[in-house]
Amino acid sequence: MGLFKTPTQNEIERINRIQRDHFNRLYHLFDPPLPAGVPERLEKIVTAAEIETGDSVLDVGAGTGILIPIIRQYEPGCIYACDLSEAMLRRLKENYSDVKTIQKDVRELALPDESLDVVFINACYPNIADKAGALKNISRMLKPAGRMIISHPLGKAFIESLRQGSPYPLDDFPLKSETKKLLGPYGFAVKEFVDQAELYILSAVKRPYRP
Repeated sequence: MGLFKTPTQNEIERINRIQRDHFNRLYHLFDPPLPAGVPERLEKIVTAAEIETGDSVLDVGAGTGILIPIIRQYEPGCIYACDLSEAMLRRLKENYSDVKTIQKDVRELALPDESLDVVFINACYPNIADKAGALKNISRMLKPAGRMIISHPLGKAFIESLRQGSPYPLDDFPLKSETKKLLGPYGFAVKEFVDQAELYILSAVKRPYRP
């Protein structure tokens, strides 16, 4: 289903293992303070999700929790943080004890069907080895009209700058012309698309969706 090329199970596990080890070593580099302009752009990313009081929110690739304090301002009912790195999640838990942390590939998350209102994939979409599996599972966990936000507060060009020295593959963010074909098979309709020099936001809604 869909247009994504899915690596073999062994390749997915190899990529995930490299990423886990990489971020376990470097987790301390992700602590505040953030670069100038990034906090404001993170606000825009979270605003795009239209979180309502009591919503269940999943932060994929949550790292040390860069989005958590902004998400909490909307008074969600529950926040889940998913990451491959146990060191990242340990630091997140130290700062935000109320967040439910899960060390797992998002494609393997076993949250109940239609239990989530919002899913963030912030600054980690290029890192996901099995995008087809991830999107299929996210769609399963999202309620109808649930929102998925694919984003990066430094824009697509930042990923390009990382690619040459990265120990694992980094894919591109979807172009606007690709979004319908890439996300449609998983039940998503694109609601908002922002592709600026230092900000990328793709807001998608699980159908049925009526603008």
